[in-house]
Amino acid sequence: MKNSRRQFMILSAAGACTLALNGKVQAQAMVAESDPQAAALGYKADASKVDKAKYAKYATGQQCDNCALYQGKAGSASGGCSLFGAKQVAGKGWCSAYAKKA
Repeated sequence: MKNSRRQFMILSAAGACTLALNGKVQAQAMVAESDPQAAALGYKADASKVDKAKYAKYATGQQCDNCALYQGKAGSASGGCSLFGAKQVAGKGWCSAYAKKA
């Protein structure tokens, strides 16, 4: 009986840890345009709203999901970016650090 109770406690603790970690991984925050780093890079969640006068480097068709720094899948709604750490960017977004995928 002791082995069964011990196994139950160990498996319960492992399951609780797995659930807690899984929730943290899935709940990554999105980068806000007002975030200091995002503002410094001219990040916009919608590339069509980029101020073309201020960011002459911007060209139609440039967006996060076809940038070399984007860590999500092409065409996805959001994904990671190496510039923003654990935060996610919009796939249709843009910032001045845009670099076309090779």
